Amino acid sequence: MDNEKKKILEYLPRPLLITIDGPAGAGKTTVSRLIAAALAYRYVDTGALYRCIALAAKDAGIQAEDDEKLEELCSDLSLQLQADDFGTHLLLNGKDISHQIRTPEITMMASAISARPVVRKFLLKIQQELGALKSAVFEGRDMGTVVFPHADIKFYLDADLETRALRRYKELEGPNTQTLEQVEADMRRRDANDSQRDLAPLKPAADAIMIDATHLSVDQVVDTLLTHIRNFS
Repeated sequence: MDNEKKKILEYLPRPLLITIDGPAGAGKTTVSRLIAAALAYRYVDTGALYRCIALAAKDAGIQAEDDEKLEELCSDLSLQLQADDFGTHLLLNGKDISHQIRTPEITMMASAISARPVVRKFLLKIQQELGALKSAVFEGRDMGTVVFPHADIKFYLDADLETRALRRYKELEGPNTQTLEQVEADMRRRDANDSQRDLAPLKPAADAIMIDATHLSVDQVVDTLLTHIRNFS
């Protein structure tokens, strides 16, 4: 850790709970991981938790609208976040499913699943338990509005649709990937699903610090967030 980051840690008045919300492709995952590493905090990707439920529902043949079966499914699930030198792994009933939850199909199903009250209730308790000790960075879509309305510092990271789609396309690039146009179309649909749903829609918290990352590098975004954190009192 460099001297500048050490100074930030020394300055912080107490362990903090930091939330970083925003739409898909805005760079939340990369930035959240780097902020957590700089502060020696825990990093929690809450979107992965919804993806996990989506994968379990898909494997069980449960539709996203079937609240009764989703509730039964959640009651039998064991979710664990496990960190090592290679990152954070998500375990479903003891099995590492970190890579299985990153497909376009699971991404869209997770967006639908996240609108179901039974799923949100199940994961709300898990997330709040994870945040109880603070010293954590939570990434998601409603961390600062619903899950942790009293978080110490709230960020909302955004970028224009074209920039976000291109970033996501490059992340997924491979022999069987979607085209850039397909990625953008999926992202537009997901934006609409997440922002227009009645339950916990995607939106900035009233007291969130807004960051437009359209024309910023990852390092510039991280430096901006660390400046706000350093100035926290």
